[in-house]
Amino acid sequence: GAAPAGSQDPPSVRLWSDYINVPLHPKSVYVIRQYLHDGDCGCLEAFGQGESLLQDPTCVEELEDRLHFYVEECDYLQGFQVLCDLHNGFSGVGAKVTELLHDEYSRKGILTWGLTPVLSTVGVNSNGWIFFPQDPQNSFYRLMNTALGIAHLSRHSSLFCPLSLSGSLGIK
Repeated sequence: GAAPAGSQDPPSVRLWSDYINVPLHPKSVYVIRQYLHDGDCGCLEAFGQGESLLQDPTCVEELEDRLHFYVEECDYLQGFQVLCDLHNGFSGVGAKVTELLHDEYSRKGILTWGLTPVLSTVGVNSNGWIFFPQDPQNSFYRLMNTALGIAHLSRHSSLFCPLSLSGSLGIK
């Protein structure tokens, strides 16, 4: 998908991994097919959607196989670090993953980072006041996903740290 050498056209970017310059090991990436950009399910926008992904036995088995591949390479496994979006359906995926890690490796530490983006839509009304317009439904999803994510992730983590460049965890 990259532009030919000497071309002024920017390379085509379809996925987040297209931005990475480091090659990833095939066992370190698990693609959720139905939630690809051209997939049949659209966005992974709700906590329950993410949680239900790991109800599928084939998905859990694949995840466990990939996890065991890396665990077996460790001389002395001390624990896990989990980075997880809180504001969308990945909070549900992260909650189930930390639950799986907690159940299978109960004596190992789990440091979980809950990530939220900064609200980027800034507008100016007719009076010159700056405001942050948000769709009420998206705002509700963001709030519920963040609340459920914090509750579930902190329950199965040794330490849970929410991270955001916004003082409000991205919630207005």
